[in-house]
Amino acid sequence: MCGAGMLPRISTHMPHQGEEPPISGKNGSGTIFFSQCSMKCVYCQNHSISQKGEGAEESVERLVEMMLELKGKGCHNVNFVTPTHYAASVISAVEQARAAGFDLPIVYNSGGYDSVELIEELEGIVDIYLVDMRYASDAMAKKYSGVPYYVQINRAAAGAMFKQAGNLVVADGMAKSGMIVRLLILPGDISGTVETLEYICESFGTDVHLSVMSQFYPAWRANEFPELSKRISRDEYDAVTDKLEELGMSNGWLQPFEGGDTGQFAGEIILGR
Repeated sequence: MCGAGMLPRISTHMPHQGEEPPISGKNGSGTIFFSQCSMKCVYCQNHSISQKGEGAEESVERLVEMMLELKGKGCHNVNFVTPTHYAASVISAVEQARAAGFDLPIVYNSGGYDSVELIEELEGIVDIYLVDMRYASDAMAKKYSGVPYYVQINRAAAGAMFKQAGNLVVADGMAKSGMIVRLLILPGDISGTVETLEYICESFGTDVHLSVMSQFYPAWRANEFPELSKRISRDEYDAVTDKLEELGMSNGWLQPFEGGDTGQFAGEIILGR
């Protein structure tokens, strides 16, 4: 499904300012963008990496070097983007890097289509889980991301992440441990974000940190689907913000309605303010 081999294929590694504020901070999050993906989202904004496989195959030893390079550049953490299908290499690299003096938090930045068994293997390896909860409907997940049983798998994985890492812990403005749930609002209620918020509140409580994103635009193959060939409406955005207020969920970040397609959180609204 992912099209990946045994060794990690990496598109790029760099300090990145486009993540949530306590992840990017002043110096950037040390992101390592893995190629290929276990999901096939028709609207993927990074499709050249995730589906076309842009990047080069690297050894685990080279992955360790990248982590140490990012630390040397002053990054606040190392952020593995779409790492699920390379988890074995990630675990080995983190263990080797720590043996060489690496001490930054590890961010596991995932589409949320992970097994509980994998999350359990990551205990002691990952400090911060940055996880998507993309759909509230298996039918939508199958149609638009090509994955079966997404809701069951995603919710079980997020539950395992929360059990392991708990709520976000921030010190001196930077995330040190815990979980952030990302919610990308899709047009036409394809994402079922309101329903997902109800599930999160019931399962994890109101203190969990959320990152609610309005940045959807018709990327990749989205224009093949009329319902995805447009941005979200003001009413769709307001339905999500109204639900946040109703549930009393005030930890995290909310992209403004006029968020644009940059994916940046500059100008973000801090929930609860």
